[in-house]
Amino acid sequence: MSQMVFDAPPAQRTAHSWMPSSPCGPGCIDSVDEIGTARVIGRLFGVVGLLVSFPVVNVVTPRGRREQLQRRYARTVLSCLGIRLRVVDNRADAGDTADARFGDSGAGLLIVAGHIGWTDVVVLAAVQPLGFVARADMVDWPLLGGLAKLMRVIPIERERLRELPGVVARLGERLAAGDRVAVFPEGTTWCGRAYGTMRPALFQAAVDTGTSVQPVRLRYLDAHGTQSTIPGFVGDDSFGTSAKRVLRSRGMVAEVVLEPVEYPGLDRRDLAHRCEQAVRGADLSRHGAIEASDWIEATATRVQDPESADAQPQRPSRRLRPFRRRGSGHRVAVSTD
Repeated sequence: MSQMVFDAPPAQRTAHSWMPSSPCGPGCIDSVDEIGTARVIGRLFGVVGLLVSFPVVNVVTPRGRREQLQRRYARTVLSCLGIRLRVVDNRADAGDTADARFGDSGAGLLIVAGHIGWTDVVVLAAVQPLGFVARADMVDWPLLGGLAKLMRVIPIERERLRELPGVVARLGERLAAGDRVAVFPEGTTWCGRAYGTMRPALFQAAVDTGTSVQPVRLRYLDAHGTQSTIPGFVGDDSFGTSAKRVLRSRGMVAEVVLEPVEYPGLDRRDLAHRCEQAVRGADLSRHGAIEASDWIEATATRVQDPESADAQPQRPSRRLRPFRRRGSGHRVAVSTD
């Protein structure tokens, strides 16, 4: 059963030289304070039961009650995983923290957060249901892919640079229609104690539509209140190994801190910088400062921001001479360097 549900590609792959090289790996992951095997099996069957039943229950629930249903389901999934949710609201108009939400229904909002692992999606949905910009192959995962479709995930393949403007356009359409959509602008997962730079490309959708942005500080704590890296989906992790680690853990808390809303302004780079400052504050990355650049990173690759001033990298000039390929009428230029 676990193989069927949790079989998915690893956290990182190395297909070509443009792929991200996050320093996070097995050495970042804490040892697990494990629960017994019987409880692990109980948690697993609880999660599977929820994933299987949700599409049916969601369809038969009146539209006006679906948001509350989805929120309850997400919180129940967290409970089955052994994760408690804690929400801290630092916004000026903060009300009841226990019922804190990202925003009013029907009002477009872009939610941005650092990316630690697959549990981030469940944690954010437990605060308030929302859509996501997520890796394209997620829709093909068993069971979880079906949920991704129900959540109207916007798939992104950042290794295909020409498709990026289309993703930004679809995100803008969703925001303009009054949807709440979450993005992870770092483009890849980190362990939680280290982090990357928030890339500006997806922030353009908020600038284009005049949509406010909700920065979210997300972290996981262990039973002693110490920051935990157990949910990290890094290095050679597969979804299965990461899920087993989470299922076996004891006393984990997911802390969601809602920072003051940022207005979009006119410059996506400035907006990305402001949101990164809001999310990170004075925290320092475990692996040191990450260089600022116009590279857009993804789990599968990284590509350069197409609107960057330096989008066309300077290449050393080469003197070319033509030659004729044997048996062909085509002339091909080759370097004489």
